[in-house]
Amino acid sequence: MSQENIKFYTDKAEVNLEQLQELFNLSTFWAQNRTMEDLELAISNSNPVVTVWDGANLIGLARATSDGVYRATIWDVVIHKDYQGRGLGARLVKTILAHPLLAKVERIYLMTTHQQKFYQGMGFAENETTTLVRYYVESN
Repeated sequence: MSQENIKFYTDKAEVNLEQLQELFNLSTFWAQNRTMEDLELAISNSNPVVTVWDGANLIGLARATSDGVYRATIWDVVIHKDYQGRGLGARLVKTILAHPLLAKVERIYLMTTHQQKFYQGMGFAENETTTLVRYYVESN
């Protein structure tokens, strides 16, 4: 497959939620069955959002939240399974890290289950000091 039609965008208005839901369902284990309403809320509350397109097909996405100075978190890094292994994931992460809202942030966090070496290659390090998680529990 040629990469000449591959384009990266930083305009979250470009996100097609139906294609995003399909991308998550096809290419991840951690984002299966996210609802359209939740995806819309997550995208609208994230900045920056970087998408990767092959023509009219959404093939990748990463999003972040940040205060622009001290802390940021990168979320939902995904490349379509048929496009993995071509450097697009690294280019996607580098694109979001270069965004003005993240470029000078003191600490950027991300969580990954199996891709530690991939992210370590881009300057991320394991951090055993920030291990607290609070899970949402729906009240009756």
